[in-house]
Amino acid sequence: MCGFVGFSETSAVADRIATIRDMMNTIVHRGPDSEGWYSDDQITLGFRRLKIIDLSDSGSQPMYNEDRTKVLVFNGEIYNYKQLREELIACGHRFGSETDSEVVIHGYEQYGIDILQRLRGMFSFAIWDVREKTLFIARDIFGIKPLYYTRHTTDGSFMFGSEIKAFAKSPAFIKEINDRALKPYLTFQYSALDETFFRGVYKLPPGHYMLYREKTLEIKSYHEHRFQSEEDSLEHYVGRIRETVSESVQAHRVSDVKVGAFLSGGIDSSYITALLKPHKTFSVGFKDYEGIFNETVHAKALSDMLGIENHRVIIDADECFDRLPTIQYHMDEPQSNPSAVPLYFLSELASRHVTVVLSGEGADEIFGGYAWYSKTPAMRKYEALPYALRRPVSRICGLLPANRLTSFLVKGGQKVEERFIGQAHVFDERDAAAVLKEPYRSGPTVRSVTDPVYAQAADEDDVTKMQYLDMKLWLPGDILLKADKMSMAHSLELRVPYLDKRVMALAQKLPARYRVDGQQTKLALRKAALAELPAEWANREKVGFPVPIRFWLRQEKYYRLVREMFESEWAKRFFHTEMLVRLLDEHRAGKRNHARQIWTAYVFLVWYGVYFG
Repeated sequence: MCGFVGFSETSAVADRIATIRDMMNTIVHRGPDSEGWYSDDQITLGFRRLKIIDLSDSGSQPMYNEDRTKVLVFNGEIYNYKQLREELIACGHRFGSETDSEVVIHGYEQYGIDILQRLRGMFSFAIWDVREKTLFIARDIFGIKPLYYTRHTTDGSFMFGSEIKAFAKSPAFIKEINDRALKPYLTFQYSALDETFFRGVYKLPPGHYMLYREKTLEIKSYHEHRFQSEEDSLEHYVGRIRETVSESVQAHRVSDVKVGAFLSGGIDSSYITALLKPHKTFSVGFKDYEGIFNETVHAKALSDMLGIENHRVIIDADECFDRLPTIQYHMDEPQSNPSAVPLYFLSELASRHVTVVLSGEGADEIFGGYAWYSKTPAMRKYEALPYALRRPVSRICGLLPANRLTSFLVKGGQKVEERFIGQAHVFDERDAAAVLKEPYRSGPTVRSVTDPVYAQAADEDDVTKMQYLDMKLWLPGDILLKADKMSMAHSLELRVPYLDKRVMALAQKLPARYRVDGQQTKLALRKAALAELPAEWANREKVGFPVPIRFWLRQEKYYRLVREMFESEWAKRFFHTEMLVRLLDEHRAGKRNHARQIWTAYVFLVWYGVYFG
């Protein structure tokens, strides 16, 4: 895993090499082992390498084809590279290294953009065709690896790379905040738009590629996830999951450096660990909070059972608040998922022992693991009433003060497209607009973000619709982005065996009842895991990375810290700060739990202080 950055011909840059090196040095954490660059009169490329496969200098980048007419910078791993290499050698291509990345440039020579259909892995890359004067950029089908681009420059020149912060080192880049991004963020807790918090800077969507030629940019999709269930027995699918996930773990363990695993107490990471059987596992918990905020006991117990050395880190509130500006710096955009904090410390711990870790991200989205996907017994009973009765009740309750009963009745009369926006729902949309000042309160509506995604799954059942929405928004926008940024902050490569083409091809065939059966989520995956795990682990409810923020915010020290931020001059630019302080005071007094709203606003202000303050 590595990082790259590049830009097109620009009048704003007097010294292309000095500028690209400044940009590369900004992302040195992504690749501390070596650097390289390429520049001609139209394109400049920079690269930082983290050595994983073929540790020799032959694997350095930029990488060239035989006649040096094509130039590659690549971030990620290709897990079927050995098979592709044999194919390409049989076609007459000559390789100069043993790296996985070299199959991409020779594959592009042989197959053109169709090489994307042959790649199994996580990646973002750019290939400059010297003869055709064409830049080809692509991102993997899940969005495991990030890719940003912009033309928001003083002369309209094009810029692209693994992290936004590198753009700021170019004199051509215009650094401005995107006014439209804040309102949806307050609801989603992450940057949910294609345009980032930096005006004019965009994310290349997963499963897409772009062509840049003669100052013209063309973006196209090359892959769409489709859940198309195929009827068969539960036993059949359980057996297939065992085979397919096991094979994926073996493919993901290929490395010339040490490999470990992240391990919590849940099924996802436990199943990966049991199949991988690494020498070391890594876990994180919070000081003074046992049980739900500290699963390291479960992780240690499973590691001992498997004969694996477990390393744990226990963190406290001081460490989390102290490192939050650094965490938001590495995220590039504000990201208030509390789990980013323990993930940062977990990655720091693992990086002292290994260079690669396998982790359990993606299992919930593809196998149906979130509690939201399963209706409560009370909701199932209520929905037995005619929709024509529930619908007007929902609309009336929507006008009443929110409480547990009215919220239940509102949701009970809504379609899934109305009630489900993903795994996070922090500020209600009306509350987000109320707390913001103009022009920030006029950002896109939640439905303008979710409706186009739901339209692509219009004929599916409700469980599949929710999974599809999470696959398109939550997974790349939150889960995978923080996994990449928090691991790369410590020069650690994080691999996700559940998010594999073969695993996904199987998961999308699962009938909905084998994903969520009304009583249990991830039904088929849990039964498959029983071949490797005790029932206690295979059937444990999902916890994730819970963080005791609600307790911290009731302590005087952290209450004062957050209140000082809420009353700062830059907070007054964006928020009606008296409303934020009211939320904080109510939370401290124990009247309401506003922890997520407080944290989401606070994280944005910390991020703003890092990049614009």
